Amino acid sequence: MIIWINGAFGSGKTQTAFELNRRIPESFVFDPENAGYYIQKNIPPVLKKNDFQNYSQWREFNYSMLHYIASEYDGVLIVPMTVVDPDYFLEVAGRLRRDGILVHHYTLCASRERLLSRLRSRGEGKHSWAAQQIDRCIQGHQHPVFAEYLNTDDLSIEQLAETIASRLKIPLLPAAQGMIRRFIQRLKVKSKHIRLLGR
Repeated sequence: MIIWINGAFGSGKTQTAFELNRRIPESFVFDPENAGYYIQKNIPPVLKKNDFQNYSQWREFNYSMLHYIASEYDGVLIVPMTVVDPDYFLEVAGRLRRDGILVHHYTLCASRERLLSRLRSRGEGKHSWAAQQIDRCIQGHQHPVFAEYLNTDDLSIEQLAETIASRLKIPLLPAAQGMIRRFIQRLKVKSKHIRLLGR
């Protein structure tokens, strides 16, 4: 099983993915962005694109890796990744589904103000690459291929994870006890996934 968590930058994808990972014993978080950073670092400047999802190699590599892991791994594969182009999504997730792999997809939604606030909390201002993608994400995610939607404005990360797990009938381990412990968990995830150089 693959759980694909989509949404605009700042919607809570990565934190929700790692909350699920902590609470589902047999699970693994796969980060498709890593392939994009590899491509950007290993290609002549003249060939670089403004978004690594525009490389067919990015889409092919992530499809191949997800197919391999899902076919060989008995646990739950969790994929936090913003995709707003329906064709790109179908090229990866749709292809996996056609191969018989179970892909559950959720788009996390939040107000523009909440998204900007969350981006500021991780050091990305209103002129950052991620902030400039908000309107594109909100518009793109209206396409039917990106349903179903979860509004995150009034839900904690724990509640988001529990909502997803409940819909999939996946039992979860208890959430971490205490605000300080949960804060440290969030901080560790945030520090590991801040991209200083953008795309």
